[in-house]
Amino acid sequence: MPQTTLVSFAVIVAATAVAPLITDHVKRWIAIPSVVLEILLGILIGPQVLGWAGVDDVMGFVADFGLAMLMFLAGYELKIDEVRGKPIRLASVGWLISLVLGLGFGALVHGWAFASLIIGLALTTTALGTTLPMVRDAGLLPTPLGARVLAVGAAGEFGPIIAVALLFNDQSPARTVLFLLAFGVVAARLLWVAANRRSGRISRLVRTTLGTSAQFAVRLCMVVVVFMLWLAGTLGLDLLLGAFVAGLVVRLFLDAGDPEEGAVVESKIEAIGFGFLIPFFFVVSGMRYDLDALLATPSAIALLPVFLVLFLVIRGLPVLALHHRDLPVRPRWTLALLASAALPLVVVITTIGTDAGLLPTSTASAMVGAGMISVLVFPLIALRLVRDEQPGPHPADPELR
Repeated sequence: MPQTTLVSFAVIVAATAVAPLITDHVKRWIAIPSVVLEILLGILIGPQVLGWAGVDDVMGFVADFGLAMLMFLAGYELKIDEVRGKPIRLASVGWLISLVLGLGFGALVHGWAFASLIIGLALTTTALGTTLPMVRDAGLLPTPLGARVLAVGAAGEFGPIIAVALLFNDQSPARTVLFLLAFGVVAARLLWVAANRRSGRISRLVRTTLGTSAQFAVRLCMVVVVFMLWLAGTLGLDLLLGAFVAGLVVRLFLDAGDPEEGAVVESKIEAIGFGFLIPFFFVVSGMRYDLDALLATPSAIALLPVFLVLFLVIRGLPVLALHHRDLPVRPRWTLALLASAALPLVVVITTIGTDAGLLPTSTASAMVGAGMISVLVFPLIALRLVRDEQPGPHPADPELR
């Protein structure tokens, strides 16, 4: 491995460790999400500021796998039994309304062109994987509001991924639909097997290797992740779709076994993801961020607050309106603000546009910059709104179904 690669790798890993230290130091004044600091540190150590680290093929691969782990853990946190029914119905309707609004805005700015599709889709995304740790740390997941957050976030992640697979693909639309159906059949089969067929031998290996070097359960989970990534890539689909479904499969597999064993395996998987791969992705995302394109174009700087408001209008307002009968005012605003936070898929979708020459780099930088601010500002406001409220019981309430 080249020395420059090792140096860059060391600097990036150091940045992932520094971010929570800074977060802890400044929390007495302001609660800054670690992910935002990771991106900012990436910009600082990257080639556009200090130049301490660069992104080569090795860094890029590890970062891309970190993004896959982010989507995997988002799928893992989505407990189907808890969001099915009314939460997922409202979430799906809300995303479709956001899609119409987003595409309408894109067409208003760029006409009916691919650039309008890129902008419109980016505005419909939700950073579930990014905000999920904050929601979980705030104790909201085992509440009715937490179920809504998961449902809305899943729609804001899954919907754009499917749309990207259909619209931005080198294959014909019919071929893409056929491959999506094939992927869906395999995914459905894996989900059924994970939930219903767990052999005694598998259960024994999971139990007996939890504290040994074999770590069979963790290895099996990684096999599922890599297999679904491979399957999605082979079919010409977005790899994030495979990662998300892999999370669903692993969740059902662990839920079918002993709850204590599942909790241990979950902690190990999260250690791999949140301890290394995911912060690595966010630091590299900061290093890849085209700060020069943003600062060199006054119109791009002006677009940054515009996109920030559009995230809230296009993604948040439909959520706010659809849940007015089911949630009190403050939790409803919390849900809308969390739905409006967008970043990872904004990076993915705008990168597709810039690589294809369909979206100006300055516009992409403005959207990503707005996404960074949304991840910083919206969750802070959202969690402050419900900070003084006591978490309720887990959503077994028929009203939430």
